[in-house]
Amino acid sequence: MRILNKLFRVSVLTLALLGVVALLPGGVGNLVGSAEAAVARAIVVRGNTRVEDETVRSYVTVKPGRPFGPADIDESIKALFATGLFANVDIAQSGGNLVVTVTENPIINRISFEGNKKLSDEALTGVVQSKSRAVLTRARIQSDVQRILEAYRRSGRFRATVEPKIIDRSNNRADLVFEINEGTKTGVERITFIGNKNFSDGRLRDEIRTRQSGFLSWLRTTDIYDPDRLNADQELLRRFYYKHGYADFRIVSAVADLDREQNVFYVTFTVDEGDKYTFGDVDVVSSLQGVNNDTLSSYVRTHSGDTYNSEEVEKTLEDLTIEAANRGYAFAQVRPRADRNYENHTISISYYIEEGPRVYVERINIRGNDRTREYVIRREFDIAEGDAYNRVLLDKAERRLKNLKYFKDVKITSERGSSPDRVIVNVDVEEQSTGEVSFGIGYSTSDGVIGDVSLTEKNFLGRGQYVRVAVGGGTDKRTYDFNFTEPFFLGRRISLSLEAYQHVYEDNSVRDYTQRQTGGGFGFGLPLRDDELKLNLFYKIYQTKITDLSSDASKVLQDAEGDYLTSLVGYSLVYNTLDDNSNPREGIYAKFQQEFAGVGGDSRYLKTTVEGRYYQELIPDWGVVGMLKGTAGQIQGIGKRLKFTDQFFIGGETIRGFETNGIGPRDMGNSDKEALGGTYYFAATAEATFPFPGVPEEFGLAGAVFADAGSLWGIDDNLKSKADKLVSDDFDLRASVGFGILWKSPFGPLRADFAVPVMKNDSDETQIFRIGGGTRF
Repeated sequence: MRILNKLFRVSVLTLALLGVVALLPGGVGNLVGSAEAAVARAIVVRGNTRVEDETVRSYVTVKPGRPFGPADIDESIKALFATGLFANVDIAQSGGNLVVTVTENPIINRISFEGNKKLSDEALTGVVQSKSRAVLTRARIQSDVQRILEAYRRSGRFRATVEPKIIDRSNNRADLVFEINEGTKTGVERITFIGNKNFSDGRLRDEIRTRQSGFLSWLRTTDIYDPDRLNADQELLRRFYYKHGYADFRIVSAVADLDREQNVFYVTFTVDEGDKYTFGDVDVVSSLQGVNNDTLSSYVRTHSGDTYNSEEVEKTLEDLTIEAANRGYAFAQVRPRADRNYENHTISISYYIEEGPRVYVERINIRGNDRTREYVIRREFDIAEGDAYNRVLLDKAERRLKNLKYFKDVKITSERGSSPDRVIVNVDVEEQSTGEVSFGIGYSTSDGVIGDVSLTEKNFLGRGQYVRVAVGGGTDKRTYDFNFTEPFFLGRRISLSLEAYQHVYEDNSVRDYTQRQTGGGFGFGLPLRDDELKLNLFYKIYQTKITDLSSDASKVLQDAEGDYLTSLVGYSLVYNTLDDNSNPREGIYAKFQQEFAGVGGDSRYLKTTVEGRYYQELIPDWGVVGMLKGTAGQIQGIGKRLKFTDQFFIGGETIRGFETNGIGPRDMGNSDKEALGGTYYFAATAEATFPFPGVPEEFGLAGAVFADAGSLWGIDDNLKSKADKLVSDDFDLRASVGFGILWKSPFGPLRADFAVPVMKNDSDETQIFRIGGGTRF
């Protein structure tokens, strides 16, 4: 019975469905046709004013006469939106046609920025991708907002906000305005090191470029967080540890945490120092025919027993590579092989020199140099296109380019050339500002308040030339200086320097006369061994005028009144291995110089001076740096007596505890006890500097203890005969001890010294306190 009921229901439903289909126009055929895909006779474009109809049709996947479905419509709409030309797209079938209706995006009339002060309109224009007279798209605007925010983050402003505004204009044009709230600067509140045992946090902070925020933040930008700078800091830390013998050093992590409430960053470096190593056995093994190992050993800078130093290893590689090339092996490769003894903490190094694969430099691409001329970069390479490829020489070129200070960053990479034996070298540089307008102000106990203003350009017109113009003055002096240096004269690694100046020193407590000196000169610098040893040849000519003598001036001064011309040639040998010329901690500086006056002019003499300084970290963990310094000089007339101003004058600037011109021969025949100078002098200094314990390093305070000694003697016989009452002309040792306070102030480095003479003559002029300094900002 149930089965019969089900059969009855199915029959009724089937009859009903057949009846409905029978009522439709066309019957069953119509139902079958409705399931088939639609076909468009033509594609009609509407709403476009700038874009051609054919351009729109080219992005529509539906073709006339071919079936299409909903998927084709969706794909066409996506393709049209992807062009960035349209704000809205609608596709519908009308009759037998497919109608594409578009609303075009407006054209950008102009782009402006409001509220920006720290970043200029020019800088922001270079950041955004939207350009005037280009199509305005919402996606690109949002991308530009992120780009502007990233630019502000890189300048240390993480609270910056950007709101884009679109202002409609006629003819489907629009102005794009970015309203910017720059916010306050996000500084680095604290830099912490974890895992360091041999060097303090303060010592390591001195080695990196990032600085902590403090009361000097308004003068610098290195106290803002910059991810690129943080990466560079990690490399600086590695080089520092590798240089001091810690070959196993590694950085576990470098993290910058942002405190959004305080708007500050906390930077933390976690390090693993490892053990300290010294060099073990060092030898050279050459497989080059005719090249003796012993002769190449003289170019090795690493010596057994010395503290391991990765920089010395790198320089040895460079020296051996260049020497092998000079001997005819252009493809020679130098590979260091290290044998590490973990028990004795030694690293033995063998430098293997062998013939490398014959690979040539096909091309050198220079990229990123918008201002610097390409030849300025290329001349720092010891290889050129077509030469043998050598990675060691490329690393040397990269170091040279970084030392120029023209670029924020330099990266040299290589890729395969057109054939297996060809290599393409890519040099990517990021330029930075090289010009400087400086205002100086300072105080000297001998010259009172002094100041100057100077214009300096280290990369003049992108040619790598150095130009400086300076004007200075003070209570008792006026100075005018011009300097120009061409580091590559006539396309060779020979520097040409030009100078012109006028210095006026008026009479004061240490001078009983006014001296005006006007002159100039030129010189050539020739590197003898890379950047460490240099020969300078120079010519100088200047006119000296002595006026305004007091009525009771010494006969020596009276005879010197007037003006005379000095024309001289000279040379100097300079050896410099200092790690930092402005704030050295390690290294040697030595200079030997001779001047011969007599190439015309009124003076005839030979002057010889020597200077040597040695720096060494005494207690690296505490930042204690020791310095030993020695200077000496001798001058003698040649066929003509010396003039008063030709002689040496020294005092408190050389041996602290004494006045300027405070030691040496003097004429006691008048009330002023006038200094007459001498033909011989020497001075020596032993000093140790250290940061003040317990004082935050942000204050920039440091202390120094020192001992000075020296003497000035031997006035010229012609001048001696004119003195009324000559005293202190013999070699008498002067000495002093004292302490100093050094301050890296907002007005520049200042130094105050307190010195007590422990050995002196009765005629000497003493000075317990001396202060000096200046600034550049």
